[in-house]
Amino acid sequence: MIRIALDASGGDQAPEAPVSGALQAVQELSSGLEVTLVGRRAEIEALLQSHGSTPEGIKVVDAPETIGMAEQPLRAIRKKQQSSVVVGLGLHKRGEADAFVSAGNTGAVMAASTLLLGLHKGIERPAIGTVLPTGGDPVLVLDAGANVDCSPRELLGFARLGAVYARDVLGRAEPTVGLLNIGQEDGKGNAAVREAHGLLRACGSFRFVGNVEGGDILREKCDVFVCDGFVGNVVLKFYESVGRMFAGLLQQELDGEMAQRESVARLFRFLDYSSYGGAPLLGVRGVPVVCHGRSSARAFKNAIRLAVQAATNHLSQDIGAELAHGAVA
Repeated sequence: MIRIALDASGGDQAPEAPVSGALQAVQELSSGLEVTLVGRRAEIEALLQSHGSTPEGIKVVDAPETIGMAEQPLRAIRKKQQSSVVVGLGLHKRGEADAFVSAGNTGAVMAASTLLLGLHKGIERPAIGTVLPTGGDPVLVLDAGANVDCSPRELLGFARLGAVYARDVLGRAEPTVGLLNIGQEDGKGNAAVREAHGLLRACGSFRFVGNVEGGDILREKCDVFVCDGFVGNVVLKFYESVGRMFAGLLQQELDGEMAQRESVARLFRFLDYSSYGGAPLLGVRGVPVVCHGRSSARAFKNAIRLAVQAATNHLSQDIGAELAHGAVA
């Protein structure tokens, strides 16, 4: 059985969206799935009752406090020990859940994950790994917003984390890694990126393809695109806005009959961020999954799917083992 702790108080549409997403997950995903909804018990139980009888595989753990999106992360997690983020990650730490999913305050999830779960040896800071769609296979970009300024060694750490994720979750037997830059030439970029290039080239733990540009993401030039959180978050937000723009344009241009075709529906799903659910926080000793604040029930369901896949494939254990041996297979 895979057990997922879900923050039922996190996100713009909480608790309705996480509760509905959890119900969809236990009905549509693995029969051995258990989802623990962490949040205000009375609200959660009232919502479950409105959906009918609570299905097997749904549990509720009370967490009366909520960390707001504007709160200072460290101060909030220290002050609000009964918040859904702290309680949910506590379940994960004690082995009562195999992963934790939240659309709440990203900084609070990151800080609490680092403090409660700890970092793998050799990792200086965790990174958010975001899967982005392409015309073919999806690719991984990290960091997608956890760390605005990064040292060359931190960028190397992100590459090692990304290579394990690409192998374990994306199914890439020999992951390729590129360093996101303003040009493909070796000497391009700022001082940190230029030094990171040398570290990545010398690492030998994965196939390094060199510097890659933004357009190479859509061309799938590599499996893992490494960058600092400032660049990664700009790329992520641009991707999301382009997807919404194209979806809107298609809806305007297509007539009703055409819009109902399955091929068009597949394209809309491809452009919809909720298809990918969430992004793992890589580098901590566990499986925290960070979701978009606007996550719908479908997005929560798919974030749970991602968490199940990461837990089933022993992602965190594999990262620890690979880093302990000083290499990524």
